[in-house]
Order: sequence, then structure tokens, then C-alpha cells
Amino acid sequence: VLVVDDKDEPLITMDLPREDDDAAKYIQNITIPSALIDKIFGDQLKKAVKDGEMVNVNLDWREAVPHPDERVEYELWTNSNDECGPKCNMLMNFLKEFKGAAQLLEKGGYSQFTPHYITWYCPQAFVISKQCKSQCINHGRYCAPDPEQDFSTGYEGKDVVEENLRQLCVFKVANENKRPWVWWDYVTDFHIRCPMKEKKYNKKCAETVIKSLGLDVKKVDKCMGDPNADLDHPLLKMEQDAQIGKGSRGDVTILPTLVVNNRQYRGKLERKAVLKAICAGFEETTEPNVCLSDDMETNECLNDNGGCWQDKSANVTACRDTFRGRVCECPTFNGVQFKGDGYSNCERN
Repeated sequence: VLVVDDKDEPLITMDLPREDDDAAKYIQNITIPSALIDKIFGDQLKKAVKDGEMVNVNLDWREAVPHPDERVEYELWTNSNDECGPKCNMLMNFLKEFKGAAQLLEKGGYSQFTPHYITWYCPQAFVISKQCKSQCINHGRYCAPDPEQDFSTGYEGKDVVEENLRQLCVFKVANENKRPWVWWDYVTDFHIRCPMKEKKYNKKCAETVIKSLGLDVKKVDKCMGDPNADLDHPLLKMEQDAQIGKGSRGDVTILPTLVVNNRQYRGKLERKAVLKAICAGFEETTEPNVCLSDDMETNECLNDNGGCWQDKSANVTACRDTFRGRVCECPTFNGVQFKGDGYSNCERN
């Protein structure tokens, strides 16, 4: 199913549809792959069909991601709030499911991951208002919505901003210790051990998790600074600056947002789909083994040797499997580099 935008505008990134009965009636009937395309491309397709032309559209997400080298840089714009309904549940489930793959990629030096958190600022005229004081820190500079959308009960928006900042500082301290992957352990453990529903979403519980992961609590506290200070916070200021898109990256306006090699990912937020997008960001032949597992891609070398040269008697082949398909390159065998085009011939050098 191709869904054409009815407005000439940049496509939004991944998000859940609005929860309304009318939309639900249509959504439940879509059981095959679907994609949202922009109005210009949609109009071109409709014109071609109307003119009786043969229209053949191939959907291939792999080439949508730049793949310049052997390391993928990606970032996830997330949130520590666990009481925002289906979107929060989806995000937390993804973090738990993707943690293992993310840590393997990071430990192997195959990726560079950076977490980010969206914040808003309170207009100067309203800084002393009840709403701004309950939702913001640093005198209205960094704000988040009230988790329950009720200023009279439960946690406040500023509690979320402080925990978001703590998670940024956990990443900073872990990165300084050359263990950036510990961020994944912290956010998943914090969600399990310190949920809002159990009234444990607080500094005391957070510090228990930090200590259990072998990180220095004092360094995290120092990084966080004073939330009541009438000053910019360097980390949160950088986060607000990073929300503004540059080039093909686009502005970050909704949660969650995933950016791979400086290009916003548009797709389902689940382990297999996201891992495919990240694997598509590696230059051919440089992707790690996690990208070449059976459930991630099809080994094209198994089918007629991928159309590449091979010496069956010596069991030598020029076919090399990669995430985006096979490449035909003359191999090195028993210390000898073969030369040729890789398709029809390879000879000992």
C-alpha cells in the first residue's frame, strides 16, 4: 500500500497514528507492507497510471541510508517518561529488545551511538508561572510536559527533565570510562527498577542503578549541576541546538526519532527493522557478523555462487556476501592473491 501525502511537505519520521476510532477502522485492514510517500512523487505515479503507462515500484530501504565507511553513527531521541501511553511502551520495549545488538555493535567498534533528549523552553514572560515552575529547570530554560497532564498530582515535567539530564550524564561518564554501551543497561534497568507507577522515579532509585553498573555517582551529580541555577546547562543547551536539522538530517520534532548516518530513519521502531537500517549504513564488505545472520539478510552466494567466479576443485570463490547483496572480488587463497574481474576469471598473481 502506498499512502500519498495530501500536502506538499517534508515527510514526518516514525510515529504512532492518532488514536481515534475512524483511523483504527482503516489501520486494522492494512496487513501488507505500506509506505508513506510525498505528494510530488504520488502525483507523478497517479499521472503515469492515468496515462496508461506501466508502473513498477520497488521498495528498498537499504539504499535510503548513506553508507560511506566501516562505522555507522546513529542517534536516538528518546525520553525517560514511562507514563505517556502506547508511545512510551513502544519506546521502552524497543530499548529492551535492541540493547543486545546495540552493545555488540558498540563494543566491536562498528558503531558510534549517541542518545538525545528533546526539551522545550518557557517564554520569558511566563517563567514565574506555576506551569513553568513545575515543568522546567534552570529558570525556564529546559522543560518537559507533565507526565500525567495534571499539575495537581503525581510527577512533574521538571522531574522528567532532571532524569533525562541524568541519563545524558550517565552516557557522558560511561563514555569517559570507554564504556558507552553502559547507557543501554542504565535506561533499561531504571525503567524496570524505578517506574513512576511504583513511585520510585527519583534520584535515590536512579543512584542505586548507577552504583550497580560501576559508575561514579559523584561524577554524574557534578555533570547534572544545580537545576535551580539561573544559567545555561552545557549538555541541555547542546541538546536544544542539536534539535535543529542541518542538510538532509531535518529538525527533530517528535519522539522517538532515530537518525542513522545523519539521515532520519522512517520506519517501524522494532529490533529487526532498526538493525536493518543500521546495517545498511556500512560500506559493502565492512558490516559486522550481526548484520549477516540468517534473519537479517539472504546469502546471495548460495544461489549459483552469486554469478561470480569459482574454482570448485579447490573450493575457492570470488563471491563475498554483504548486507546489500553480494560482491565479486578475487580472493586470497593460501597466501596468494588472485587477480581478475571476479565474475568470469580470477588467476594467481
